[in-house]
Amino acid sequence: MGIGWSEWLIILLVVMLLFGAGRLPALGKSLGEGFRNLKKGLSGEDDDRAKLPAEEAKDEKKA
Repeated sequence: MGIGWSEWLIILLVVMLLFGAGRLPALGKSLGEGFRNLKKGLSGEDDDRAKLPAEEAKDEKKA
């Protein structure tokens, strides 16, 4: 049994009362970025791994 449309409506109304309609876009953006970063972290897609071979090449040129 999932959440029906009436439950989603009640949740949305409570969120609007707590945060106000003006802050909802910023709240949604920050939640989306958080989920995106969590997904990247869990899947192993990390920017630091992509930078390692380039840094190793720089070190080899200096030596």
